[in-house]
Amino acid sequence: MIASIDHVVLTTANEAACVDFYTRVLGMRLEVFEGNDGRLRQAFVFGRQKINLHVKGGEFEPRAHLPVPGAVDLCLIVEGTLDQAIAQLERQAWPLLEGPVARTGAVGPIRSVYLRDPDLNLIEISQYC
Repeated sequence: MIASIDHVVLTTANEAACVDFYTRVLGMRLEVFEGNDGRLRQAFVFGRQKINLHVKGGEFEPRAHLPVPGAVDLCLIVEGTLDQAIAQLERQAWPLLEGPVARTGAVGPIRSVYLRDPDLNLIEISQYC
């Protein structure tokens, strides 16, 4: 029945810091679009997916039952190599929590590093082995 993930939603307490992290540090493209209610919304676009952004207290409906910053754990697959991604994170002076380590992804073994975004969400950056 389900084929893929189109988007996920992050709730942030600090919109500017969140936008900076996902665009500057991770290299995603910021997209501004008009929601069905006429309000402007933001999303981080990468590949054929996106992460929609909600600001705490200004969430769009419908929304998660208890949307809170820092409650998400995402695994993102790199374009290129993990070593290139690590070099990019180092250039941006973004600290790693752990890795590289061996893990298991959706379609097989992956090599991963872990970091936190400004809202303390756990971000796993990975490459398939």
